[in-house]
Amino acid sequence: MTGTLWAPWRMDYILGTKDNSCFFCLPESHLGPWPERLVLHSDPLCLVIMNLYPYNNAHLMVAPRRHVATLALATVEERIALINLAARATEILDKAMAPHGYNLGVNQGLVAGAGIADHLHFHITPRYQGDTNYMTVLAETRVIPEHIRATYDKLVGLFA
Repeated sequence: MTGTLWAPWRMDYILGTKDNSCFFCLPESHLGPWPERLVLHSDPLCLVIMNLYPYNNAHLMVAPRRHVATLALATVEERIALINLAARATEILDKAMAPHGYNLGVNQGLVAGAGIADHLHFHITPRYQGDTNYMTVLAETRVIPEHIRATYDKLVGLFA
């Protein structure tokens, strides 16, 4: 079976200038959402950002504001804030997206699969019954059913 999978928003990434700075690092003065960077929430300790290359629709990441590589290097306050914000994010996703379950995890270090190994972050991936289909299995292609900006608009107000 052959077909065409359109993802026109990826052209911005393909043609755009590459910024090697850490996208989890926000200016200290910036609190709250930041639509251009897909930040849904930021407070003095942590932030919630949408994954631009998601495993599934509404794939979020929760990270400390401070640039720290491991959970062991995070302060006790950051650890508590991270898990509390991850729990809040799942409650918000329950309301907005009604998933059937979640994958929550941390890939710590490059060999563990961390794309950004030097800034600790939790992945929160909503899962739905039947969301693994022939596209993933045979074509190694994910189909995200909603544009990332539409999902952002659906979620950002719930973090306020």
